[in-house]
Amino acid sequence: MAAHGLSLAYGQTQILRGIDVALPGGQTLALLGPSGCGKTTLLRLVAGLLAPTSGEIRIDGQMVAGPGLFLPPEKRGLGMVFQDYALWPHLTVAGNVAFPLEMAGVGRAERETRVAAALDRVGLAAMADRSPSALSGGQQQRVAIARAIVGEPRIVLFDEPLSNLDRELRETMVAELGALIRGLGLTAIYVTHDQSEALTLADQVAVMEAGQIAQLSAPEDLVEHPASPKVAEFLRLGAVLPLVRDGQGWSLGGRPFGALGGPDFARAEVLITPRALLLAEAGSATLTGEVMAVQYRDTGYAVTVRLEAPGAAPAQTVQISSDTRMRVGERVGLNIISERLRWFPARPEPTFAKE
Repeated sequence: MAAHGLSLAYGQTQILRGIDVALPGGQTLALLGPSGCGKTTLLRLVAGLLAPTSGEIRIDGQMVAGPGLFLPPEKRGLGMVFQDYALWPHLTVAGNVAFPLEMAGVGRAERETRVAAALDRVGLAAMADRSPSALSGGQQQRVAIARAIVGEPRIVLFDEPLSNLDRELRETMVAELGALIRGLGLTAIYVTHDQSEALTLADQVAVMEAGQIAQLSAPEDLVEHPASPKVAEFLRLGAVLPLVRDGQGWSLGGRPFGALGGPDFARAEVLITPRALLLAEAGSATLTGEVMAVQYRDTGYAVTVRLEAPGAAPAQTVQISSDTRMRVGERVGLNIISERLRWFPARPEPTFAKE
């Protein structure tokens, strides 16, 4: 699948602007972003549920939307897994999987063969005659996937299929779903607002913001090299702090921050991840602060520290990792590993119109 110059507008309101993306066969693309960023709209354009204002979409090299051309969903060779799975309660598992084939006019004998094959591929061959209500959530998801792949689609579209589940079940099912997508060799587009889902499932992640792709990268590149402060903040990679350069180096809200290298700018923003900080004695550390929260993780403790700042400077917090449990309210020192910092040009300060 490839989209080039894809835009969608309703009157003067731009919903999507200049989307360029290519998805090789057998890979998964995650569309990641907050509500209203345009990720579901982009999925609907690929599905043929919406027509673009400009640009084009190709699937397996065939144009399905572009100047003077718009193929409806049934002509695009797609499968879709919905947020609530959309299983018919009055049909059996096999009946649900067979439904798109019936709509396509596939004969009964071929239909039964293809349904059995699809259920076997998702490990539900023995449950063909059961009601969907008798299945677990994970098994219902597999039925939805079997229905999506029974027509041997070129791409399977996933529209936030895990968003209605609690976090513990969602984490379990993400791993299972990822293994299933890879095992079936699917080409997939997966919409989510949860970065852990996107980073676990996808070969490529498109972080969307205000109708545009802010960054398109492999998961590891996204984490190691975020393209902007906004991407870093959305992914919760660490603290993004505004710094000012003076004769002694960088400062934060008037407090010295040290000679850290960085860009040759008077103002900049820096991403400080937990890996870029080391605990130190408060008297000899570059930074000092107060422990505000401590959360246990499998590998230790995630500690939130509010940095000390002079006068009325706004409070800034950072996170560090600790092998031992620290006390809330404890004063700590921090040293910075400068080579682990990620620098960005400072964002323009907001301007306000004069009345």
